[in-house]
Amino acid sequence: MSEATGEWQPSALQLERTAYRRGRARRSTAIAGISSLVLLALVVIGVGSTPGWPRVRETFFNFHRGWEALPVVAQGLWLNVRVMLICAVLIVIFGLTLAIMRTLRGPIFFPLRVFAAAYTDVFRGLPLLLVIFLLGFGVPALQLRGLPNQAVIWGGAALVLTYSSYVAEVFRAGIESIHPSQRAAARSLGLSYRQTLRFVVLPQAVRRVMPPLLNDFVSLQKDSGLIAVLGVIDAIRAAQLETAEDFNFTPYVVAGLLFVALTIPLTRLTDWVARRQGWYGGGGGVV
Repeated sequence: MSEATGEWQPSALQLERTAYRRGRARRSTAIAGISSLVLLALVVIGVGSTPGWPRVRETFFNFHRGWEALPVVAQGLWLNVRVMLICAVLIVIFGLTLAIMRTLRGPIFFPLRVFAAAYTDVFRGLPLLLVIFLLGFGVPALQLRGLPNQAVIWGGAALVLTYSSYVAEVFRAGIESIHPSQRAAARSLGLSYRQTLRFVVLPQAVRRVMPPLLNDFVSLQKDSGLIAVLGVIDAIRAAQLETAEDFNFTPYVVAGLLFVALTIPLTRLTDWVARRQGWYGGGGGVV
């Protein structure tokens, strides 16, 4: 502490340690940057020197063709974004309902527990693409009155049904991770079962399962492109139509880059939430 100002001042040893750590950090950053540049240069030289690279560059990485296809593919991507957002809300609601059904206690709720368990077992076992085919092609073929025939609706329904089974298990794991003493304390304070679940159990459970839940939504963001198999003009289908004009596959690369541009921010958000809750690093659990 400085005698003149009365404020704390770091000692000479502390200043030396800080300077040493900063020097190590700068050195590590420089080494990482140089090694990355060297590796990138080796990859570029190695790939560029292959005999087939000019053909591959023209077919997959044609800048002019990609720029032409970008507006059409981006318009299709907007459909993917809308499908993902609507399905995400429905998946959270349906998945949480299934998780609560599986955690209900008492013999009177046995049918609900069996239904929820059977639902999660079936839809976790079925491939998502198969569910999309069954709903997207099978239900409209029945020509039932009152049911929509739009392929995008049934593709979204397949996403909701499949992902709800996974999200339900994530929520159930969070609910069952809450110690029974939390429920007992809430009931001793006069809270009903519903109030205990709403105000005590669920807030803690949702906080604990947030990282895996966000990971599921990252996968949902990518799998929303599977609705293209039903003929829906999304980003992948738009890229396919653009490719069919001249058999240049650059539009597929454009679609892939757009999906990556959407996925990376959500992935980084997931990592940030996981680090904040102690999922990464020191190996500690959620407190």
